[in-house]
Amino acid sequence: MQLYYSPGACSLSPHIILREAGLAFDLEQVDLKAKKTNSGADYTQVNPKGYVPTLRLDDGRILTEGPVIVQYLADQKPESGLAPAAGTMERYRLQEWLAFISTELHKTFSPLFKPDTPEESKKIAKDNIANRLDYLDRHLAGKQYLTGDRFTVADAYAFTVVNWSKPMQIDLSRWPNLTAYMERVAARPKVQEALKAEGLV
Repeated sequence: MQLYYSPGACSLSPHIILREAGLAFDLEQVDLKAKKTNSGADYTQVNPKGYVPTLRLDDGRILTEGPVIVQYLADQKPESGLAPAAGTMERYRLQEWLAFISTELHKTFSPLFKPDTPEESKKIAKDNIANRLDYLDRHLAGKQYLTGDRFTVADAYAFTVVNWSKPMQIDLSRWPNLTAYMERVAARPKVQEALKAEGLV
């Protein structure tokens, strides 16, 4: 398998899961502005959407969209426990988290990455992010991870997105449960491997 990624982008989530699951893979870095891969290929020929992540399977088929990719990867190694079995209520709870992170957190950060976003719009986005982080902090009280005591694909995604608070200068110290959670996830050896491979630590 081959993961197309950009350092620190949402592609960090499947990168972490590839390592957590112990799957064999290659990395191909993408310049998202130029839409070129490190090998010089036109990235839009790989993924016409032009963004990461993209996973190329060994048979050449392409998967896009982070929440789909991480579930696919977890299902390749069900014994890893990175996702509950398909069709169970626990799996739907996991998908509930992936949808929340994708729509309520990830997309709320998007305006902050665009230099032409008006300051007033950025303030509204940060207020909305704070409301979502309030919810996460309350949920994480007394929990190790989002769905309980086991690390799942939802945690890899949440960690990736909440980590954007650093470059966006959002101080997480007001959310102690979330801060402890971020430290706990960051300390995982496979998470550290992924962060180092992307030059983030």
